Amino acid sequence: MPRGNEIIAALNETLDRSITVMHICGTHEASISRSGLRSVLPSGLKIVMGPGCPVCITPQGEIDATLDLVDKGCIIATYGDLLRVPGSRGSIESCGGDVRVVQGIHKAVEIAEKTDKEVVFISVGFETTAPTVAATIVLEPPENFSILSCHRLVPPAMKWLLEQGEAKLDGFLLPGHVCVVDGYEGYEAFPVPQVVAGFEPEDILLALLMIVRQVKDGRHEVENAYPRAVCREGNVTAKELMYRVFEPCDVEWRGFPVIPDSGLKLRPEYARYDAQKKFDLEIRHVDKHSACICDRVLRGIASPTDCKLFGKVCTPRKPVGPCMVSHEGACKIWHLYQRER
Repeated sequence: MPRGNEIIAALNETLDRSITVMHICGTHEASISRSGLRSVLPSGLKIVMGPGCPVCITPQGEIDATLDLVDKGCIIATYGDLLRVPGSRGSIESCGGDVRVVQGIHKAVEIAEKTDKEVVFISVGFETTAPTVAATIVLEPPENFSILSCHRLVPPAMKWLLEQGEAKLDGFLLPGHVCVVDGYEGYEAFPVPQVVAGFEPEDILLALLMIVRQVKDGRHEVENAYPRAVCREGNVTAKELMYRVFEPCDVEWRGFPVIPDSGLKLRPEYARYDAQKKFDLEIRHVDKHSACICDRVLRGIASPTDCKLFGKVCTPRKPVGPCMVSHEGACKIWHLYQRER
């Protein structure tokens, strides 16, 4: 791989017009911000954030459904990042229920095996985490165990972004973690330059150069700048397992409307593990009533510092929006690295 300064020189030489590139991965944003990558890019090359944090795009209705499960006496098992994401009635952390932070679904099953109470795992994540959940479900956990499936699929959200055209995107940095599992053949139908990128600053710079060259040449292809981890077809075994247990469904994303086929729900043969069915939960749409602009950040049409709450009313200690909660949230990342600099 060329060195960073060589890639930057090539970017300056190649870029001949303003270009906006969106990444859809919180880890990419962390690497970009930590390394100060935006400060060394040509002035005409802009990187914007997309809906790349699964915790951030979990809508208020799903947080409220989790609070309903607490009211029903369930033990809630979830990732730490989800605890402080605001719903319309507060957060999971503030609900006063029996909430356990776990590292994965297997730990939630262990809790269920040691109690007679109902245990619900709040199952969030993109294609990266869904296969692990599927692998656990096929092993038939205890009857007192279920999941609230909050999984999302990346390509339908990209399709929505392109069709809406709000952010006027010239290309995408594709998420390396997702593509390890899902491959990149599913992205080939999109008529924009796309490059699968790794997570080191040089990985991201190389992917940006490849996108800029595609734009200059008038091409729109999917190229792979992360071949050490990603291949076109992805992890076939993991995908087969994921779709054996789950099927796509229409679902709302925070900051977005309902996006067709962008969620994953359990197939009928595994319905006994579906907390939404088991406890007759209704996941309702909740209108936004705060000045938080996380919805605009997630759609690539605003930056964290555009928000008048950023770093003042909204901080990692007292987050107003989900992008200031998660370690993959753009606002928390910007707050951390701007303070360090």
